[in-house]
Amino acid sequence: MNAPNRIGPDLSLIRDEVRAMSAYHVPSADGMVKLDAMENPFPLPPALARQLGERLAAVALNRYPPADPAAFKRRLAQAVSLPAGMALMLGNGSDELIHLVIQGCAKPGASVLSPWPSFVMYDMSARFDGCGFVGVPLTADFALDRAAMLAAITEHRPAVIFIAWPNNPTGNLFDRATVEAIIDAAPGLVVLDEAYLPFAQDTWLPQLAARPNLLVLRTLSKLGLAGIRLGYLCGDPAWIGEFDKLRPPYNVNVLTLATADLLLDHLDVLDAQAAQLRAERARVLAALRGLTGVTAFDTAANFILLRVSDPDRVFAHLKQQGILIKNVSRMHPLLAGCLRSTVGAPSENDAFVAALTAALTSS
Repeated sequence: MNAPNRIGPDLSLIRDEVRAMSAYHVPSADGMVKLDAMENPFPLPPALARQLGERLAAVALNRYPPADPAAFKRRLAQAVSLPAGMALMLGNGSDELIHLVIQGCAKPGASVLSPWPSFVMYDMSARFDGCGFVGVPLTADFALDRAAMLAAITEHRPAVIFIAWPNNPTGNLFDRATVEAIIDAAPGLVVLDEAYLPFAQDTWLPQLAARPNLLVLRTLSKLGLAGIRLGYLCGDPAWIGEFDKLRPPYNVNVLTLATADLLLDHLDVLDAQAAQLRAERARVLAALRGLTGVTAFDTAANFILLRVSDPDRVFAHLKQQGILIKNVSRMHPLLAGCLRSTVGAPSENDAFVAALTAALTSS
């Protein structure tokens, strides 16, 4: 019996803007020195890892997580010094919270705005949720273009403005006075994304009470817990209450909650690792600035943006040597010639600098 002719899927059912997009690509890093994703390279100390294993073994995997883990949120609020009267909500990483904020504000014709280049998920999530996205170019030295930002706010009246603090992939902190002017001019919400707080050590959290349209977004990923996917959004309880309506009831799993709950008692371990990475950042930056043919930019994050004359060749050489960084040279015209490398463990950083040196001298 002949099989009937199979008719292919009718992809016109998918929204046009989704079909026009590319999926977020995460390259394989098997066997590589992984310096492409801004992860903390240090594992937990063995004794703490054993304690965590015992805690996780006692978790009731047969039960759903609490729909609202209130006790954990109170502990987290205290640990991060959440201002009195403010609230927070948890997300499956900051990515989910970016999506929920946009989704909650996605009225017909709504737009999302951000200085650009910046974190790609602001753009992607806006399109996921049917909003227009406006990327306002940074200046040539990666600063906020105050006049251009204010003009774009006047023209587009964005529902949400995202500002990464510090910015990714450039690594710099913007001028505070300019950010304050943007918050004052914004007709909607302004989200300060503090993903790299452990390395920038500079926060907008104390400003929440005085600025009702301000939200602060954070994640535990860069602190050393990327694998548990836990982010949190801070702001006025009225805003948090509205976005919480959109949150899936079990969006943070029991293993994530148990891990984070234990490590709230051991933040000193993670803070010490962040301090070591800040010291390594200074050491690597100095080494890069000693190389001919490299421009290494100031950074307040756990990565360094650098510019070379032939980024594709240098990237390929490093990869051939087993070192994976990020080639961002095609992300935006301002990033022409640029590569981005995570600050890793000392041995990883040494391997990166040596391989980069070899790549430059072999040209």
